[in-house]
Amino acid sequence: MRSWSGGSDVTLTGTGTGGRIHPPEVRRVPTIHSRTGSGRRGLSRLTRLAAVSRPLLLVDTASLYFRAYFGIPESAVTAPDGTPVNAVRGFLDMLATLVRTRRPGRVVCALDEDWRPAWRVALIPGYKAQRLTADGGELTPDGLSRQVPIILDVLDALGVPAIGVAGYEADDVIATLAAREPGPVEVVSGDRDLFQVIDDDRDVRVLYCGRGVSKLEVYDDAAVRARYGVPAAAYADFAAMRGDPSDGLPGVAGVGEKTAARLVDRYGSLAGVLAALDDPGAGFAPGLRTKLQAGRDYLGVAPEVVRVARDVAVPPVDGRLPSAAEGERVLALAEKWNIAGAARRAVDALTA
Repeated sequence: MRSWSGGSDVTLTGTGTGGRIHPPEVRRVPTIHSRTGSGRRGLSRLTRLAAVSRPLLLVDTASLYFRAYFGIPESAVTAPDGTPVNAVRGFLDMLATLVRTRRPGRVVCALDEDWRPAWRVALIPGYKAQRLTADGGELTPDGLSRQVPIILDVLDALGVPAIGVAGYEADDVIATLAAREPGPVEVVSGDRDLFQVIDDDRDVRVLYCGRGVSKLEVYDDAAVRARYGVPAAAYADFAAMRGDPSDGLPGVAGVGEKTAARLVDRYGSLAGVLAALDDPGAGFAPGLRTKLQAGRDYLGVAPEVVRVARDVAVPPVDGRLPSAAEGERVLALAEKWNIAGAARRAVDALTA
């Protein structure tokens, strides 16, 4: 459900090794640091209310670090030991930009704990099959694979929870939190499949970063309708019919985006389209009826693959912006990986 498309608005200006991070002296509060959650105590009721009134920013972590990796050459940014850190630095700069410009009260980074869940593959065996390695893993550049643990370490030191749930993708974690947590909610991703979580009634929007974090496109229901001709709630059915080769979803042969949108708009859902196929008077052109009948088995399972899960057992998460990062730990990581400039910008944005 994630595109590997490159492109980045990250620049190297001002991201050299000069300077050190000097976080302010603050009273520490107990914090749980782990990949599966973060909690804080001791914050005032006023602080808690302010955090809820400002947006919850849900970050599709992999979407951003893939974009960062392909946006900056490996050779341009390396640690003292030669390890590439282009994705680390780019990701931190993206996160800092998002926090600075969107002014969230809470931030949670979602992880692909299982990038190709067995329950989705059981329905469509070709799901993401083109990305499989010989040993069954995900085809990922070695230079990027080495940087993901570094990104998670830095997020932990910054006090930003990074959450993944076994058997589910980041999209599912995001969808569950978007449905569960109080709004407003802003989802940051370059994955259009997440348009289905948009909910105007609950003030859930998607910040689409297909052109970079500095050129975010804000999608609500009206924007989805204007771009695709279907409401956000029907986007998954539309996408299933249209197909997505990057995810190994073939769609219905001969049915393109415009036809898929027209059918979903006319019949309300993919289930409505399939029900109409059984009605001789439904008004399908003979050729289109033949195409849909040929793709009926696929259409019977594809929606469950494309639809995000909204009932994942995501643990309770706070996500409130930290009053201060773990200064010594952030400094040590910044010096070890040559990311002092990016780490400083992230600390400044998160603790402003």
